[in-house]
Formats: sequence, C-alpha cells, structure tokens
Amino acid sequence: MPPTEIDDVLAHPVSQAMLGRDIARLAFVAPDGTPRVLPIGFHWNGTEVVMCTSTNARKVAALRANPAVALTIDTEVHPPDVLLLRGEAVLDEVAGIPEEYLQMNGSYEMTPEQRVEWEAGVRSLYDAMVRIVVRPTWAKMIDFEETLPDNVAELVARQAGDADAPS
Repeated sequence: MPPTEIDDVLAHPVSQAMLGRDIARLAFVAPDGTPRVLPIGFHWNGTEVVMCTSTNARKVAALRANPAVALTIDTEVHPPDVLLLRGEAVLDEVAGIPEEYLQMNGSYEMTPEQRVEWEAGVRSLYDAMVRIVVRPTWAKMIDFEETLPDNVAELVARQAGDADAPS
C-alpha cells in the first residue's frame, strides 16, 4: 500500500479516535507456527504504534523469529469503528521503563497518589522492557458508514446492480 494511502487512512477522524484508545489486539505467529492474538496497551506517536512488554515475554521470541504483525483497534459498540493495521515489529530492549509505557497507561483513572504508587511499583518490577514498534505498511478503517469490509461492500454493490461489482 503506498505511504500516501496509509497516511490518508490514518488521518481520518475515525482512525484518529482509534489511535487514541488504550488497547489494541496484536496478532503474530508463535514459534510453533500457530497464530496468536492478544490484547496489549499501545501508544501512537504520530507515525508508529509503540507497545511495551517484559523482556521475558514469549511474544518477544516469536516477533524476533517472524516480525510480521497485524493490529486491530476497535470499539465495543454496534456497529463498531475498526482500524486494521499491518507492519513489521521492530524490537528495542531498553533499560528501565520506556516513556511510552507510562504514557499508554496514563489514561487510566487514578488519583495523583495512586499514580505515584503505580509508577513506583512498575519501576521496581521491570529492570528493562522491550519496545515493540510497528510502522504501518497497510491500513484500513471501517466505520460501516463511509467504509465497509470489502466483502460486504461487494455484496452491497451487487445488490444495487452495480455492473462493476465482482461476482
């Protein structure tokens, strides 16, 4: 997908709302060849999705072996707003706690005192973390108003008698 098309998708207000959420679903292939998908906190820095995990997380070995990933960020209402992303995970082990980890967890409701206690607990638990950075190489936004899943759009076009609709 050309970078300008990715930029257009990501600039859409629905995509921006999705990129401001707390949790994404990260899909990857485990070392045994089976698929995995898991919820993970993330931070959008304007060009990349940044996720953080412990250095001993099993997904780290899997992503080192096969960095191809897919991400889904969506809402829990019907119809949902959905942002689908694909890219390659770049892993970066850092000493201490990455700033993105603190930012992505900053939206949870905590009093200032709870925040201080939470951050102290995090800093005492992790000597280092792995940043998982994904720059989207493909993106699709689905809001069920302007955009539909391709298969549904095809059926709608066929129903409307669109001669260009694939059969």
